[in-house]
Amino acid sequence: MDLDAWKVSQSGRQKQDFGPKVNFKKRKVRLGDFCGLPAISRNLVLRMSQEPVLAGFQPVEQCNLDYRPQRGSSIDPHLDDTWLWGERLVTINLLSDTTLTMSLEQGLTELGQGEVRVSVHLPRRSLVVVYGEARHRWKHAIHRQDIHERRVCSTFRELSAEFQSGGSQHHLGSQLLDIALGFKGTPV
Repeated sequence: MDLDAWKVSQSGRQKQDFGPKVNFKKRKVRLGDFCGLPAISRNLVLRMSQEPVLAGFQPVEQCNLDYRPQRGSSIDPHLDDTWLWGERLVTINLLSDTTLTMSLEQGLTELGQGEVRVSVHLPRRSLVVVYGEARHRWKHAIHRQDIHERRVCSTFRELSAEFQSGGSQHHLGSQLLDIALGFKGTPV
């Protein structure tokens, strides 16, 4: 990954994007310079597809992120977009252990009204799949205090139903998948 350039991102992170140009507010997708996922991901994507929870998973975007404690790297609690991105978010945690914090602002009835936080230990070289309520109801974050050494991760996203077969934008989705799974990508 370090052979490709890293771009400065938010909250002390650096990133490499392999995906289409997206304006989430206007709900517009453009190919831009998107030429696919990187070649180094081909075997990994094949291996992921062999896991039952990832049956049928076809990533159309890969985002590599570089977190470093010296930069105060973090990512605030958030939910990923659901208009373009589908049910499963897959992240591979590389180089160092960290903690993924899942939070539910409304709380759980059985635990009271306050915010609920769950810390999920992510060992180096682990894979986490966020889906169901964890995807749509619980926010996820990586807090500054949980970055102790360089952390690199790759997050893969699949298309939402609107862009899959039978969806209103399935033609664009098919085009995006053809490009993504050609594995000829360079960061955009």
